[in-house]
Amino acid sequence: MKISKNRRLKDLQNEFSSFFPFLRIEFYRNPHLEGMSSDKNEVLDPELKVGEVCDLYTFGFMPLNGYQKVGNFEQLFAKTFGLNVQVFRKSYGKWLQTWATDIWTLEEQNDRGRIMGNKTA
Repeated sequence: MKISKNRRLKDLQNEFSSFFPFLRIEFYRNPHLEGMSSDKNEVLDPELKVGEVCDLYTFGFMPLNGYQKVGNFEQLFAKTFGLNVQVFRKSYGKWLQTWATDIWTLEEQNDRGRIMGNKTA
């Protein structure tokens, strides 16, 4: 995923979801601790550009590797680009933060979303 100061957060979200259709990412003002959820009041407007959220002077690429653990993916995003991200998974028709399963890989999360995403409770 290409990260540059002129890309909108929603473009990064769409690109991520094109690789993992049963997952989504949200961007936040402040970081969250590993194993903790993010506060919904901290969600950033997806219309914002990366350069409006962080001091990114260059561009780079964020690998979208299905074997990467969710927690590592979120930490790498913050460390490399200064963007606080939280991965969500579809479950029973709702989007849930994956904080309790950050040790799962992106592919494992996506597979679980495929199985459980549209089921009803």
